[in-house]
Amino acid sequence: MPGPSFIVAIPARYGSTRLPAKPLRAIAGVPMVVRVAQRALQAGARQVVVAVDDERIAAALQGQGVDVCMTRADHASGSDRLAECAVHYGWADDAIVVNLQGDEPFAPAAGIREVARALAEDDAPMATLATPVTEAHELFDPNVVKLVRDARGRALYFSRAPLPWARDAFAADRDALPVDVPFLRHIGIYAYRAGFLRQYTGLSRTPLEQAESLEQLRVLEHGHPIAVRLTPEPFPPGIDTVADLERAERWLAGQA
Repeated sequence: MPGPSFIVAIPARYGSTRLPAKPLRAIAGVPMVVRVAQRALQAGARQVVVAVDDERIAAALQGQGVDVCMTRADHASGSDRLAECAVHYGWADDAIVVNLQGDEPFAPAAGIREVARALAEDDAPMATLATPVTEAHELFDPNVVKLVRDARGRALYFSRAPLPWARDAFAADRDALPVDVPFLRHIGIYAYRAGFLRQYTGLSRTPLEQAESLEQLRVLEHGHPIAVRLTPEPFPPGIDTVADLERAERWLAGQA
């Protein structure tokens, strides 16, 4: 059965404190932002838009078969940048827009399609993906965002803390994960209905969002549900540092 029609929008900001000019950094000779756009096209999006704030990124995308939307440089988040695109293109309120991060050059096409399907099959205004946590060190790592879901598969909470807390098991041993506890790691790909994406930027920042430094908590704190599905394929780590770039080069060489 064919999946839902969807748009992929990719926020690509030139400035990055940890990796300057990040979208233009080459991986095996191809700019990162081009690789991300190619993944979106492979997923079967009906439109791929790269939301940029610098002409140099726009130039790198010429001839790639994607739309380039020049956006303001002062957006606080990628979601805000995409909301500007939603207004610019006049996307229908019920259009499904997948936010694919500009530093995910190896995002699997199946995962991009799955987050769009998750939204299409739920009346939540937003959807995201998760994958099981298999190692104790992951669960206790604050850089790994964990989440818990309700019986419908919607997010109850996201946290940098270990979640859920297996009280009796962890009282005895924190070096191994107990079986039959649904530990999940969040994967930072989102799908929104375009109408909600425009609405999102008007939501005030919230205490839990600021405490955890997790933008998605703003949605939950304002009372909006988020559908969560398990990813059908692993998402390789994103690119934040020079070391990540080198690791990506090695990973790509191993795929050849």
